[in-house]
Amino acid sequence: MIRNASAVAILCLLTASAAIADPNTVEKTLLSENKAKGITTAPADTVDDLGFARRICLDLVGRIPTGKEIKTFLAWPESERRERLIQQYMADKGFADRFSAFFADMLRIRSNQEGGNALLAYVHQAISTDMPYDEMCRKLIATNGKAGRTPEVGFILGDDADPMALASATAQVFMGIRISCAQCHDHPFDKWTREDFYSVAAFFGKTRRRENNLTRTVYTTEDKTSTVMWPPEDESDASERSPMKASFPFPYLDESQELPFITRLEALREKQKAESQKTGGPSVDDLLASAGAKTKSRLKGGSLDLLKVSTEAKSDIRGIDINADLYRRSQLRRELAAKITSPRNRYFSRLIVNRLWKDLVGKGFVEPVDDFRDNNPASHPETMDYLAEEFVANGFSIRWLVKEIVSTPAYQRAHAPRDADAAERETLEDAFLVTKIRRMKAEAMYDSIVTAGHLFEVKHLAGQNPRVVQQRIRVPAEMSEDEPGTGDLVAVENAEAETNEDAAMMSQQNMMASTADYGLEKAIEIDFDAVLAADDTSPMIDSMQKMSREQIEAMRMTETPAAKPGVKYVTKMVERTIDDNPKFSSSYRMATPAPAGHFLRLFGQPARVDLGDERIENASMRQALLMLNGQLTHQAARVGPLEPVYEMLTGSSQNLEKAIQYTYVEILTREPTPADIAEATEIIESGRDKLTGFADFRWILLNSNEFRFLP
Repeated sequence: MIRNASAVAILCLLTASAAIADPNTVEKTLLSENKAKGITTAPADTVDDLGFARRICLDLVGRIPTGKEIKTFLAWPESERRERLIQQYMADKGFADRFSAFFADMLRIRSNQEGGNALLAYVHQAISTDMPYDEMCRKLIATNGKAGRTPEVGFILGDDADPMALASATAQVFMGIRISCAQCHDHPFDKWTREDFYSVAAFFGKTRRRENNLTRTVYTTEDKTSTVMWPPEDESDASERSPMKASFPFPYLDESQELPFITRLEALREKQKAESQKTGGPSVDDLLASAGAKTKSRLKGGSLDLLKVSTEAKSDIRGIDINADLYRRSQLRRELAAKITSPRNRYFSRLIVNRLWKDLVGKGFVEPVDDFRDNNPASHPETMDYLAEEFVANGFSIRWLVKEIVSTPAYQRAHAPRDADAAERETLEDAFLVTKIRRMKAEAMYDSIVTAGHLFEVKHLAGQNPRVVQQRIRVPAEMSEDEPGTGDLVAVENAEAETNEDAAMMSQQNMMASTADYGLEKAIEIDFDAVLAADDTSPMIDSMQKMSREQIEAMRMTETPAAKPGVKYVTKMVERTIDDNPKFSSSYRMATPAPAGHFLRLFGQPARVDLGDERIENASMRQALLMLNGQLTHQAARVGPLEPVYEMLTGSSQNLEKAIQYTYVEILTREPTPADIAEATEIIESGRDKLTGFADFRWILLNSNEFRFLP
């Protein structure tokens, strides 16, 4: 079901002027390239409808489909189902959430960095509105300003405005060129020299990270002199060094050459500009004329009108950017941004095609996805180039590119036969004749468990599930005598007065001890709209934002007052009763990346510190233990009276088989076989009661490989 119906209208407007390429052209080109390499094996059949529905939902909105969505999907005419489902999920608000995580990996967005949350919110907004990819990237590369207030500056602050780090990051993130090795010596595996590296770093040589000593405000600006000097310090005396001249050493299509896909892009943008002017408000000239007429009218009206004019003038003055000199624009970085995002820079369009193809199909044309060099050629260069040129011609629209990829037969194929050996499977996957087996991404697995368990809302009645939990606290020694409800004394601490350092450590331990069972599965939620709309004119805003990144979660968890110096403490275990009726928010709205040890990190979310830090899909014992014993899986398995299956198990018209069928569709997106129903019935009936047995059955499904891997 579409969560935001108005998104459909927005999507139609965004894509109305974009040409629709033929996904079969991708298929023909790909198979032609296979044939040229001597691969004549026929491609696998397409995955069945329910398998497609599960796959497309996970890939477009980052969760499994609901039972209601599957019912609607199956009611559509068979010939229209897939196209309609793609359109539905692309119009869902979850699309922007899911692809924000994709770009957060690519851009190494970290909430604990200055401007990190604002940058994530900015990327989310860009995806929601289908901002052209080239425009988004130009702003990330070229913008200066204050952290938070100018969200795009988060990219530069992510590397602390260090010219050398930014040269490496910008080349690799936006063009797939790993030039960082050339910082210290000529690249050992590629053609880039040390001088090339320094010439790119020079674009960032005048950029500075500043921090206001009073307000702790962080911002970027431009200096008059560059810090990037040539020759390098280890190759020359200081007297021989001078500022390096910025230059773009990467191959570029000839400016004089007319190319059809660039001509189409220019025509599209002219058309969009004309349509925008048609549907937009009054022109600048009209506004000026109107303002002049109003001013004359007020001048005739006496002192009161003069006062109004004066008030409006003051308001206009306040609207002027008085920080324009403080946050000086970078001409060098604007030049670099224009060159990188130019339609004549093939690296730029090829890289994002390669990244998204890998993300959606399971394997890139170039591997690793951000390592483009002559001695690491693409497996299917013509297919990649076709998609790259069409992406440019369609206005650098990420939505267009995603839709094009998921509409191709290559995306919709089934897996390799089960009896295929490892070598045969790899050959078929490399040729895109079968779909590579993929495990759910960490965020998708988290949100899918929440979806399957009806945990986005509470599913029990208030007060219906009291639960006694134990918690370690520290209290002053004079209160150490047993009191009702405090439990047994566990340990008596040193009788000496604690130092301030001890007290601080103790307070931190108390914060951790008071976590209410969900330390590995919950985190701070970010309100993207609020982040972008925040009024940061107060000097306190920056310190508040810093606190929210580092302290607010611990402050929420703690219920024990901070220790006081000079007071003797003892440690006690106390019991308290909670209403065990949680609900969870989407993992895509959490501060990112999650803390080490969190569910998302255990299932592959990267730390986003190092360049090329890809997601790891290896299985581990910690993952298994978290799924077997974690609160998220436990709460998802429990049956609540506010979810549909409860009535099937306890109502006047109980139907266990119907409940089993419903649950298979809801959790695994398929109908159960007779053997599945028989096995499920046996598990349920062996439970203490029907609800407990059914919870065991759901827990088993959630822990199955079939749940974790895409069909």
